[in-house]
Amino acid sequence: MEPGPHGVLAAIGGTPLVPLTRLLPDAPFRVFAKLESANPGGSIKDRTAFAMLSAAIESGTVVPGRSTVVESSSGNLGIGLAQACRYFDVRFVCVVDPRTNAQNVAIMRALGAEVHMVTERDAETGEYLPVRIRRVRELATTLPDAYCPNQYANPLNPFAHRTTMREIVDALGAAPDYLLCTISSCGTLRGCAEYAKDHDLPVRIVAVDAECSAIFHEPVGRRLIPGHGAAMPPALLRPGLADEVIHVSDLDCVVGCRRLAAREAILAGGSSGALVSALHRLRDRIPAGATCALVLADTGTRYLDTIYDDAWVTALFGDVTELWDDTLETAAC
Repeated sequence: MEPGPHGVLAAIGGTPLVPLTRLLPDAPFRVFAKLESANPGGSIKDRTAFAMLSAAIESGTVVPGRSTVVESSSGNLGIGLAQACRYFDVRFVCVVDPRTNAQNVAIMRALGAEVHMVTERDAETGEYLPVRIRRVRELATTLPDAYCPNQYANPLNPFAHRTTMREIVDALGAAPDYLLCTISSCGTLRGCAEYAKDHDLPVRIVAVDAECSAIFHEPVGRRLIPGHGAAMPPALLRPGLADEVIHVSDLDCVVGCRRLAAREAILAGGSSGALVSALHRLRDRIPAGATCALVLADTGTRYLDTIYDDAWVTALFGDVTELWDDTLETAAC
């Protein structure tokens, strides 16, 4: 089978950019949201998964019907790879940890993936990611014809997201004044930033990271929201990609998600809530007439048992319902 955007994979990319008119109704600037949940696997990671797998097939590194792809994922990339591997008849083994949503694991398995769960934390960092990566390396050396795409260092990861930025510019007819995106593997941030630089776009890029992430500073506590932040700086990170970095808490993610659902009827994932909270912090510095674009990475349907579950939120943060209103407060991790 020739690699390429066949069948359902042809639906990757070209996601809608919608105006957010109710999120900050009195703001003197415009806000748009790039809805990456419209990808067939439900997240922006579909772009990365297809780019890495199709290139590996084209080069002969991965042979459909024979090879095994092994990768570490907190959920979304795993789903994207499970879908692409199923389409191309490639065995897929995904290594996850207890923070991975049960629904994400179920989706991967429904698409034919084999899921390996690591349960121990790394002794030095106290995080799961180093253990996941070590497990991937072990599997890659023991499984026949195994290939690890390594989303954390693969240049095709950011390359896939150059189209994300291009689509935003095409939809607006010009570059946005502000682009807000979250960070984990650094693919989206780097891809958008490099596209903007290559095309001399006058856009201020704001990276939104978790307070409990080790990407830009010493982490504070442990993260609850998967897919936002990382236990170590990714190999794809480069100096100067972001003009500004904003750190948000897990509670900020929850509040941002709930506000987005209540005001815009958009059910988005935890990292999208982080962007909403970051935009709220920036609002007094954004000039009148400016255009802001938020890259909403995934769907909120995979967070129904956490972010959108009142009992879960109350158990972790107490009664914070009032924060869905006009005042966003920042909580420590």
